[in-house]
Amino acid sequence: MSDLVPVVSDKLMTEVAALIVEALNLEMQAHEVMADEPLYGDGLGLDSIDMLEISLVISKRYGFQLRSDNENNDQIYSSLRALSRYIASQRTK
Repeated sequence: MSDLVPVVSDKLMTEVAALIVEALNLEMQAHEVMADEPLYGDGLGLDSIDMLEISLVISKRYGFQLRSDNENNDQIYSSLRALSRYIASQRTK
């Protein structure tokens, strides 16, 4: 990532973690989602269907489209921090 990466507030990461937990009905609390743990596969153990659900919720909440054909999806969804950073850079709401 470049030096122009937006700073991600703890508030935004907590908000995104809560959206993930709620959207997927996970049996955990938002504060249990670790900022740098992988979301997909190992870590939180989410699969492609989970990622689609997250994309829909984020698109609705933050006013921009997360596309399945984005070549940076592996990086965007690599962790809660990475996803929150991407949201901070793209959000319209």
